Amino acid sequence: MDAFVHEAGFGDILDKVRAGERLSLDDGRRLYATANILALGWLADIVRQRKNGNRAYFIYNQHINYSNICTNLCKFCAFGKDKTSAQAYEMDVDEVRRKVSERLDEPINEIHMVGGLHPDLPYSYYLDLLRAIKEIRPEVHIQAFTCVEIHHLAGLAGKSVGETLEELKEAGLGSLPGGGAEVFNPRVRKLTCERKLPGEDWIEVAKTAHRHGLRTNATMLYGHIETIDERLEHLDILRRTQDETGGFLAFIPLAFHPKNTQMAEHSGTTGIEDLRNIAVARLMLDNFPHIKAYWVMIGPKLAQIALSFGADDMDGTVKEEVITHMAGAETEQALGHKTLIRLIREAGREPIERDTLYNVLRTY
Repeated sequence: MDAFVHEAGFGDILDKVRAGERLSLDDGRRLYATANILALGWLADIVRQRKNGNRAYFIYNQHINYSNICTNLCKFCAFGKDKTSAQAYEMDVDEVRRKVSERLDEPINEIHMVGGLHPDLPYSYYLDLLRAIKEIRPEVHIQAFTCVEIHHLAGLAGKSVGETLEELKEAGLGSLPGGGAEVFNPRVRKLTCERKLPGEDWIEVAKTAHRHGLRTNATMLYGHIETIDERLEHLDILRRTQDETGGFLAFIPLAFHPKNTQMAEHSGTTGIEDLRNIAVARLMLDNFPHIKAYWVMIGPKLAQIALSFGADDMDGTVKEEVITHMAGAETEQALGHKTLIRLIREAGREPIERDTLYNVLRTY
């Protein structure tokens, strides 16, 4: 395969990858531009194997979206609704308690909880949500509230982000998901999510979380109006932040789903584009331990292939995913852990059940 990569014009990049040298933004442009997706995948797979061997991870988790009422109303989002909308909803603490209680017979290791920026819910509501979950499942890891939500909660509390995170930690918060990053570039944000927290502030919240002992994930929403250079700028900001803090667990490329959004005139991403983004991310984010192939976004079949294009994680069982499906996703709402194990094995990888922090719980 080395000769194949040389024929694709990537001999110098192969040398860098083998030596563990950091790729430049210009290297990234060349990788994004290539039609030779197999050569790109081979390069990314070298990094995957170096970092994670033949392991592919999954987690037994539960998603809870406590409310879709949101003041941002980003153009690419089909989930967020104005509070006057007929589709708007919010869960009270007892409803979240019921959702957690309904699945006590399952070995859930993580509860993943995000929502919109609700204009009326008080700060105490969010603390009560965490405490209620911990009361029912004291052993569960709660990954909740994006950097955008954390900034909003700090405003509600009238406290600094650091003080707010400490209070949320005391109530049960274990880590932060990666949502809300979108594309950091101001041009893209102005045209797609003008009311949303600016990219530099998202990064500052993430850095603050890392300083307070909270690990986080990071994302990039691709496939709408962003340019290749804007994608690479986004990856470079994440890479430099990870150099500084080391607090990111995983990067999750999120494929844009246009249906039911204000950007419905755009087409969805293709399989080649999805694989390309995963592979380029694995090559550029040399200091990120994990890259996810989020099956909810790209489908389980493509996620299998992505395990040979740099990804080492398929996320989890999920069940009742709302955000992507409101934007027209046709993937399943849930995959059982046995299905995830089969998908990983068929892809030639060793299935590893993990917790949120990538501690190994079981090897299959």
